[in-house]
Amino acid sequence: MAGSGTTLDEARIIDYFRNKSVLITGATGFLGKIMVEKILRVQPDVKRIYLPVRAADAAAARRRVETEVVGKELFGVLREWHGAGFDAFVADKVVALAGDVMRAGFGVDPATLRDLRLADELNVIVNGAATTNFYERYDVALDVNVVGVRHMCDFARKCPNLEVLMHVSTAYVAGEKQGLVPERPFRDGETLREDGTSLDIDAELRLSRDLRKQMEADDTVDPKAQRKAMKDLGLTRARHFGWPNTYVFTKSMGEMMLAQMMRGGDVPVVIIRPSIITSVQNDPLPGWIEGTRTIDAILIGYAKQSLSCFLADLDLTMDVMPGDMVVNAMMAATVAHASSRSSKPEKKPPPPPQQPHSVLAAPTVYHVSSSLRHPAPYAVLYRTGMRYFEEHPRVGPDGRTVRTRKVRFLGSIPAFHLFMVLKYRVPLELLRLLSILCCGLFGLAALYHDLARKYRFVMQLVDLYGPFSLFKGCFDDVNLNKLRLAMVDGDHANVNVGGLFNFDPKTLDWDDYFFKVHIPGVMKYVLK
Repeated sequence: MAGSGTTLDEARIIDYFRNKSVLITGATGFLGKIMVEKILRVQPDVKRIYLPVRAADAAAARRRVETEVVGKELFGVLREWHGAGFDAFVADKVVALAGDVMRAGFGVDPATLRDLRLADELNVIVNGAATTNFYERYDVALDVNVVGVRHMCDFARKCPNLEVLMHVSTAYVAGEKQGLVPERPFRDGETLREDGTSLDIDAELRLSRDLRKQMEADDTVDPKAQRKAMKDLGLTRARHFGWPNTYVFTKSMGEMMLAQMMRGGDVPVVIIRPSIITSVQNDPLPGWIEGTRTIDAILIGYAKQSLSCFLADLDLTMDVMPGDMVVNAMMAATVAHASSRSSKPEKKPPPPPQQPHSVLAAPTVYHVSSSLRHPAPYAVLYRTGMRYFEEHPRVGPDGRTVRTRKVRFLGSIPAFHLFMVLKYRVPLELLRLLSILCCGLFGLAALYHDLARKYRFVMQLVDLYGPFSLFKGCFDDVNLNKLRLAMVDGDHANVNVGGLFNFDPKTLDWDDYFFKVHIPGVMKYVLK
């Protein structure tokens, strides 16, 4: 294991994946795509990469992987290398599986599992599947982020040749903690409250299931009301135990489930907790990104000139890590932990957990983050954004250059609420009174209801995302630093700078990265 005398270099990481069978869930997501591409590019002799995706059948699964994974611009370098043989190469190495991570055996047809001998084949499992919606239905979030982990662990225990099990979580399972956030797994039943409250995962699953059954049996509750009730339940339960939203709450329970299910076994378990994941910094395609991160709302607001204010303190640290660096850390951690087991002559799957309070075989946690080692304040994003749009002005639908306006930043939720009340709520109430006086004529009633709906939506977003915009914690990365220190070249010199598996944020100039890489990437790939 890294930190105990083990050294890693590029050749060792590359060689590890030779003739290995790897299963990656969540491969249609941002990180999943980067990892699939990286393994195929650095080790074309990987045996197989299995990708379970939600699909009706095998043909539909293949189409999803072709269009949503290997068909993306990210795979351009690989496509160029292989030329006309690219499709054949991918068909030989990548196996799309029609399934569903919320079901046993990844939802893959049992006959397919037997034909592929998947349990016997697998050496590495990377669980990246998740629902990241902050305001997700509680039942859906539990099914994906918690029950999905349980099913994955059940399957992992049937894999005699499994060398490492990696689970991708998020650093923000820390909730709204301030100060240094330790790099350690959760204890069973642990919550973020300090009043001794204990969390029972099975009780939460029953609560969600019972409410859903109750509403489904009630003909007076329409589907829209059911969705809202399940969403509100998730938020209520999250905040009851100290988490700010359903996403980080259920991801925390997923980590606890993982530790409970794999306790006592001899398969190394690794939890990767990235902070805010941003665009690819170096390879294979600088600037490539999918989806919108919280910080990108500022950039998109700049570009559309639809953002007059934003909830953020420019002096606070925005903990970010480029997507390729996160994947580099994942691959290095895989080798550091799996290599300690791969030389054993006999490998047995771990038994079901029987000692709930045991501390043996606790997962190793890695905070893949930058706030401690190389912090970047929100001011970096603001100044590079202003500079970028001044030098690369947007052109409006009328062909005219859109002038970049400055954005007002509000450093606390009360200040934001006051600003919104004075600038929007008071005029809204005047509009409502005018609509009443005019008996709803001139379309005033409809205008009021539309604007009031948008106002409530913005306030809800602030309620959900505020804890992230104003996060005052700093993620300890002692384990990640040990892994970094283990990265050496043939002459035992550190290879973080410019290396193929670089995950050291200190090698980045944040102003340069945001101005030349991330902001152009958001404009090109997100705001098309």
